[in-house]
Amino acid sequence: MKRNILAVLVTLSSLPVCVSAKDAPASPPDVADRVIEQQREMLKESTEGAGFGPQSPRDIDSSAGSNPVVFSAAPASADMNLCNIHFHKNAEHKGGEFTEYAGNGDGHGYHSGYRYAGDFSESALRPANEAVCPSEHGNLVPGDTIEVHYVYSTAQVEPGPTLGACLSAANKNPQLRVETQVYALVNDAAARDFGELTEHGMQDGRHQALNIPADTGEPVQYAGSTTGPTYNESGSPFQVTWSVRPEVAKVNIRSVGQWCEGNVFAEDHAHGVRNLVVNPDLLSPLSR
Repeated sequence: MKRNILAVLVTLSSLPVCVSAKDAPASPPDVADRVIEQQREMLKESTEGAGFGPQSPRDIDSSAGSNPVVFSAAPASADMNLCNIHFHKNAEHKGGEFTEYAGNGDGHGYHSGYRYAGDFSESALRPANEAVCPSEHGNLVPGDTIEVHYVYSTAQVEPGPTLGACLSAANKNPQLRVETQVYALVNDAAARDFGELTEHGMQDGRHQALNIPADTGEPVQYAGSTTGPTYNESGSPFQVTWSVRPEVAKVNIRSVGQWCEGNVFAEDHAHGVRNLVVNPDLLSPLSR
């Protein structure tokens, strides 16, 4: 009997253990709900009747939207130039596989947003041996979610830092497109490599991101704006065509850290997130 019990225990100990992202290290305390409510009210007041077009980020699973401003969708990314790649800690958008609210955060865009709602193996959440993409707001750890923005422009430009890389002396008002992919960070050398996922080069005479995942669901395309916490209380004046993939891909956290140590975009840390836009007057109708 003891031998049988021991055999069962050994078998159970060898099975993979799955844990949720909720088991990842805790973030600093959240600001009160009223802070986010006040920011949303200020956004409403500052944009009402001012002619702002549809805003981002949004819930890609919801079709609600009544903003009257219409603009032409940007061309396919293959017909544009990649101008910037950057990422936000936690997804700015909600929907698909990233629906777990991270909390209100610090009220300035950090430690808020949405997390991957799936599970991780226990080994995937083993701590990294080094600080990954550190900043004053903390560093990345296994189990974190990031939303990567591959930004494209119709201007004749090359990849570089910030939105400024998407404009040229000859074209200060290009059409913009953001191809969006959400990743979950794991301590697993067999997971996808961020260096490969952000590799870029020339194709048919245009700058392109060469390895955006093609197996993470049909992208949800909609008309929106630029994002980031700068616009929590005011509207973004930029018109952007968004293409958001609903499924999450897992990426080796060490490869993200290596990318942060040096890239043409001068990106070395995660950006904060803009509050999810929920006011239908600031959202475009989403047709599927």
